[in-house]
Amino acid sequence: MRAALYLILALMLGCAPHAGKAHALDPGYLDLRQLTQGTWQVLWRVPDVNGQPMDIDAVLPAQCTPSHAPEPISDGVAWVSTWVAECETGLDGQTVTIDGLERQRNDVLLRLQPLDSETITLRFTPKLPILTIPDHPSIWSIFISYFRLGFEHILAGWDHLLFVFALFILVRDPWRLVGAITAFTVAHSITLALATLGVLKVPPAPVEAVIALSIVFLALEILKHKEGQIRLSEQYPWIVCFCFGLLHGLGFAGALSEIGLPSQDIPAALLAFNVGVEAGQLAFIGCLSLAILTWRVIAPLVTSGFHSIAAPITGYAIGFVSVYWLVERISGF
Repeated sequence: MRAALYLILALMLGCAPHAGKAHALDPGYLDLRQLTQGTWQVLWRVPDVNGQPMDIDAVLPAQCTPSHAPEPISDGVAWVSTWVAECETGLDGQTVTIDGLERQRNDVLLRLQPLDSETITLRFTPKLPILTIPDHPSIWSIFISYFRLGFEHILAGWDHLLFVFALFILVRDPWRLVGAITAFTVAHSITLALATLGVLKVPPAPVEAVIALSIVFLALEILKHKEGQIRLSEQYPWIVCFCFGLLHGLGFAGALSEIGLPSQDIPAALLAFNVGVEAGQLAFIGCLSLAILTWRVIAPLVTSGFHSIAAPITGYAIGFVSVYWLVERISGF
């Protein structure tokens, strides 16, 4: 019963669109810093799509001139535009639009730095491309924005999701599974912090290849499982997850370091992002568990005896996808 769900989900992950990409997360970034009462320094970073800027545009309120960005210049990671906007009135209560975002899968972060009030961090999404600048910003705005970013990142990043899925198959004990997931989060929090703060710098291509290799390892452990025998990876999964979490943290690092966040936002962003990733992982595990319980209730006899063939097929499916990613990422060096 459990294995039937494993097989279906593994094939879904393997056939998912854009599954070969390392991360779905590559947010845009709009920074508005007030220079004088009527002038704002604008920084607009647009994600790169096959060597061209993504087809989105930041539109400032109508009383700001210019309200649109000049032609962007590539910095090797994203496309950047900077200009000074003259705004007749303050931005409180005014709307900022990311034109074209509704056609994309990415988010855009907005950081507003007024002269006489707290810094505001807001988040545009494809479903919410227009935001109104609040008159009285909440101190939780940064935390909420990056929590959602972390939560959605783990659910949209196919390689990280497949890693958690393979772990769910391998570790049968619920408490060991939760402990392993938490160890994974603690580990990637360490390397994510070091990479985001510039202490640790590793080329992204080898990191992405090793992330795929970590999923290959879990697939092999699934295939080597024998009833009545507990392998080291099943008995102490937190050790495996902690080691691989250090690598996955380097993969997460680009999500926060490449959008040009000012240093004073990094501690809050890191905490919220990591809490969001942990919540996303546990939510995914919870959904899988609920699906299994539901299946046991509605079809108690359908899959009896199917586990013996479905479990290895699932392991091979996960292994096939992860090996494909590994070869693809190595060939891209």
